[in-house]
Amino acid sequence: MYSVHVVMAAISVSSCPGSPAAPEERLTASLITLLELGTTPWRREWDATLPGHHCNLLSGRRYSGANPVLLTLGMHLRGSALPYWCGFAEAKAAGLFPRRGSRAVHVLRPQRQQASPHPEVESAQPAAGDPEPGVAPAASRTWTRYRPVAVFNAADLDGPGLEALLARRRCAAGREQSPEPQRLAAAEAVLSAWPVPLQHGSACACYSPSLDRIAMPERSAFHSGAAYYATWAHEAIHSTGHPRRLQRDLSGIHGSPAYAREELVAELGAVLLGDRLEIGSDTANHAAYLGGWIALLRESPRMLLQVLGDARRAADLICPERAIESPAASEAG
Repeated sequence: MYSVHVVMAAISVSSCPGSPAAPEERLTASLITLLELGTTPWRREWDATLPGHHCNLLSGRRYSGANPVLLTLGMHLRGSALPYWCGFAEAKAAGLFPRRGSRAVHVLRPQRQQASPHPEVESAQPAAGDPEPGVAPAASRTWTRYRPVAVFNAADLDGPGLEALLARRRCAAGREQSPEPQRLAAAEAVLSAWPVPLQHGSACACYSPSLDRIAMPERSAFHSGAAYYATWAHEAIHSTGHPRRLQRDLSGIHGSPAYAREELVAELGAVLLGDRLEIGSDTANHAAYLGGWIALLRESPRMLLQVLGDARRAADLICPERAIESPAASEAG
């Protein structure tokens, strides 16, 4: 809940050979169908009794960037409770194969690009890209593109070694899982370090761009500690759009497409923060926004990827990910 508008930010996605927009078109169409049913399919409560982060089934490496949102959507679409994924070639090498009729989920694999410094080949640099934050593309001569890469959920795989791999991943997730008090304390530390002031006692949770302040109800108004921190995370994502930070245009009015877009940025950014902080995204239902989100996504199949780019940058500003290699890189085959 807020009063903001967001400028169009781009996350460049290089196309899969032979099917330029197929992955994002299919994903967006599936998402629109779920939203029309009245669901927010990226929501995921954090339960210590269930598997944890999205990771590669074979290596155990966690998926990073905006990919946890895409993979949570994929789990919802196939009714799976397993956050374990594998590329086709990688699965085949391990003796695993997707069941007939299974559909892949496309994650985004970052690819570093660098233009030649020589003027005669300057035209080789593409017009669209995702430059490093704070650096002009012409000066840096480097940028990042994101290529859709297909992965399959463990629930869609068959093979003699599958059960052993699942047992290994569950065991690793159990060892890595922190007790709830420890996870909530860590979330408190991260969100308290965010420089935007927090004021309690409000009738609802909201961010004021003019005051650059977050207002929240008292903690007792939330049904759980995780819900309190998830709501705080949502409002903190809104505050990243302030002119002193990521400079999203914060001037939209309730009911406008710009307002709906920023709410979607905050919603998905809070999902990414909830995954990183292991608090989930158990916030109040934003059913009133579903119609606006559907209209936005119908406008362009790439709208979801653009919003995810904004959400990722916002989450990175509040809680940067650890420097880990993207597991999607091992699944390009």
